[in-house]
Amino acid sequence: MPIWIFRIATLVAFAFLTYNFIKPDWMTTLGGLLCGAIVVAGEVLFKRLRLIKIMIACTGLLMGYMLFVLLDYGIVRFDFPGAQGWWEIYAYKVEIALLVFGVLASIWKSRDLEGLSYTGHHLKIADITSLMDGRIIDLCEINFLPGVIVLPVFVLDELNKMASSNDPLERAKGRRGLDVAARLQELKEITVRITNKTPKAATMEERVVKLAKSFDAEVVTLDFNVNKAAVLQNVIALNIADLATALKPVVLPGESMSLFIMKDGKEKEQGIGYLDDGTMVVVEDGRKHIGKRVEVSVYSLLQTSSGRMIFAKIK
Repeated sequence: MPIWIFRIATLVAFAFLTYNFIKPDWMTTLGGLLCGAIVVAGEVLFKRLRLIKIMIACTGLLMGYMLFVLLDYGIVRFDFPGAQGWWEIYAYKVEIALLVFGVLASIWKSRDLEGLSYTGHHLKIADITSLMDGRIIDLCEINFLPGVIVLPVFVLDELNKMASSNDPLERAKGRRGLDVAARLQELKEITVRITNKTPKAATMEERVVKLAKSFDAEVVTLDFNVNKAAVLQNVIALNIADLATALKPVVLPGESMSLFIMKDGKEKEQGIGYLDDGTMVVVEDGRKHIGKRVEVSVYSLLQTSSGRMIFAKIK
């Protein structure tokens, strides 16, 4: 790691310069070493911090100073009894405290401030169904969802509520959604932001769509209702279920395949089988072949909003 060579060289250089050009004793050398450590720490800090965080911290510093100026003006202008003497003693300490408070408060709220500063289609608002499903992680790992994944606080709160539910199935879904949100934040391939902005709406789906519209963002979902609400609000919805359907292998009428007949169908003598991707195949005269693998020939396809069905007959 060459960067550490330069950092160690900086520490040695500061100690050497102070020892040779200021005063040749151990206290001066220790002071030079401390100065070098401050320089190295500053370099590491500024490397880790993004420019927007530095700007937010400077804004907090300015707000803290403005608050001190207003407080100083009020005490001096109105001359409260006994306050003048106390202020002359503690004014400097109050100023430092307000400056530190402004910086810490702005950094603490920096995620929310950053989220509000972003707009554009590079933002992807993840709704509750996409987090519970989990395939959003796979899409992010292969860079199929570029940009910034935005996790609304009201979605995370709903997942927390589900995770503490008495219903085992709902509790499992809530915990899975929280695990997926945590794993998204650990990914190096994408950037994840959390926003506290909560639009007013009657349902969770409408809140997600309104949030996306306010950010000019896109919605990542598996919910058909979110799709419909997004169309009404002129918001782009990226439905993972639609993507999975579009990527299913193409089967054309007349093709033959080997299929395992699992159960009987709704109509007389029908059998039901499934492809590897979960597509249901309805086989005529397949009931007598339940529990067997047979060769079938495709003669019809039916595409519905819930998926695709294939109709075949025994070859």
